[in-house]
Amino acid sequence: MARAARNNQVDKVNCFISLLNRPWVSKADDPELYQNIRSYYQELKDWFQEYCGFSLLLTRQIARLEKIPGRAHDWMGLELLNEPLDYALFTYCLWFLEGKSETDQFLLTEMIEEIKNHLTGSSMSLDFTLYQHRQSMYRALKQMRELKVLVAVDGDEMEWARTGSDRNVLYECSMLSRYVLRHFPRDLTTYDSLESLGELAYPDNQEGQLRRRRHRVYRRLLQEPVVHDWEWSQDERYYVLTQRHTILEHLATRFGLEGQRYREGLIFFYPDHSAETELFPTAKNISDIALLLAGEIRRLLHKQDTSIYTDEQGCVPLTLAELEVILLGLREKHKSLWSQQLRQVKSNELARELLEHLTGWGLATVNEQIILLHPALGRWNGHYLNNEDEE
Repeated sequence: MARAARNNQVDKVNCFISLLNRPWVSKADDPELYQNIRSYYQELKDWFQEYCGFSLLLTRQIARLEKIPGRAHDWMGLELLNEPLDYALFTYCLWFLEGKSETDQFLLTEMIEEIKNHLTGSSMSLDFTLYQHRQSMYRALKQMRELKVLVAVDGDEMEWARTGSDRNVLYECSMLSRYVLRHFPRDLTTYDSLESLGELAYPDNQEGQLRRRRHRVYRRLLQEPVVHDWEWSQDERYYVLTQRHTILEHLATRFGLEGQRYREGLIFFYPDHSAETELFPTAKNISDIALLLAGEIRRLLHKQDTSIYTDEQGCVPLTLAELEVILLGLREKHKSLWSQQLRQVKSNELARELLEHLTGWGLATVNEQIILLHPALGRWNGHYLNNEDEE
């Protein structure tokens, strides 16, 4: 009985994690997981609705959690889309598919022509003789194929995007196209800010305010790598402080997350690697540099003759020049262990790549000319093993 209960708990945690991290769970692609979600549907639905304000949709083919960010960030976008035009074309491709039934087939040129005609007379103009516009369309189509919204029956759009030739592609419509975009309760033109897009309809009373605050807190803790205390509003921080034990229990039971209250905030981590989530540090070389930087900053803070210090929020302010000097020192110290690319890259390019990595993980911000390394970065201390360490 105890073993069965443990297995059920593991299955349930996998359901919570998968729904949170995947666009959807398809019965065709993962029948066992889909069946587990069906089995625990009511519990999953009730918890996500109560604590996050997320709706769980279950059909005969897919399970989809409609997620809304507590705070929108650049890195929350679709992986293959880079420019605003990419997202616009991705959306217009979905508009085109609304008129198609599942398994309907059509040509790339047919879709392009219909989208161009639809945009005639609007402020948005498309010219697919331009390489930039073709590349945006290519990224939009590739993202749709990654999501399995589109199925390429014959051909590939890469050659069309590269040369602008008459090379065609035969596509087939998937039933998943109906579930990509979020359904809004009112017309999009009535929303006056990006933040309002994530708001639900809450009662204008104390209970409604409590639900709004609870939803914002749980959304951010589940969807962002780290949230420091200063990033909360005053009432949100009060909720995090007073409900800390409840939050820790909920996220441990549902998602297997381990949490700890530190001076800078409530921080969570997965004790075991999960294929469903991308975790820091990543397998990329730039994560290794981030860990080395964390260790070097820690050592510099304990030196007597250093200009490195922490501000009132626990952040370490640096100029870009200071960061480059630290990186040059790390490269000189560890160059025998670095790849040829890292040894040869310019210090300013390495600094920019590192900052993009750190800001994406909520471990740094860049304010005008000042870089702020967040205190959560100090929870790591990277160094290379030597013979003594191995013994």
